[in-house]
Amino acid sequence: MSPAALILIDIQRGFDDPRWGARNNPGAEAAAGRLLARWRAAGAPLVHIRHLSTTPGSPLGPGPGNAFKPEVTPLPGETIFEKSVNSAFIGTPLEAHLHGLGATKLVVCGLTTPHCVSTTCRMAANLGFGVILAHDACAAFDTSADYSWSNAPAMQAEAIHASAVSHLHAEFVTARAADEIAA
Repeated sequence: MSPAALILIDIQRGFDDPRWGARNNPGAEAAAGRLLARWRAAGAPLVHIRHLSTTPGSPLGPGPGNAFKPEVTPLPGETIFEKSVNSAFIGTPLEAHLHGLGATKLVVCGLTTPHCVSTTCRMAANLGFGVILAHDACAAFDTSADYSWSNAPAMQAEAIHASAVSHLHAEFVTARAADEIAA
């Protein structure tokens, strides 16, 4: 049986930009860093995913915001794939890379829970990978989206995160705490 591959999604400095608004789980990067340290120590497969936005002015576009956060900065030789959409599988060689490693199980963490993390987890499960989501190594932001199409109020980051994890758990992933996964 092959070891699980760790997939770290979009843990980038651009998410520190205040335009995103308030977020939950300020310890997400530290939890992801502990997972990364465990994978490195074990010599287990890991992949860093970087979002390279094509939207003009995006904090995740080319420039300082595109850098990985210090807790998860790749070491020389570690695999990095860049994407410009929500799924880490679209427009990247991620699926072929994982198959080449013989990986059948994935541990996923990153930013943001309801967007790139959720989309990647759903697609990974649909592609036949067993997926464990390190729910406390992920985070979401409050939404101030235009709800003019309904009477719905803006949502708080913690509720968005919990909802995203709840929708994924038991159908697409098994949600577990990072320290439990690393043990």
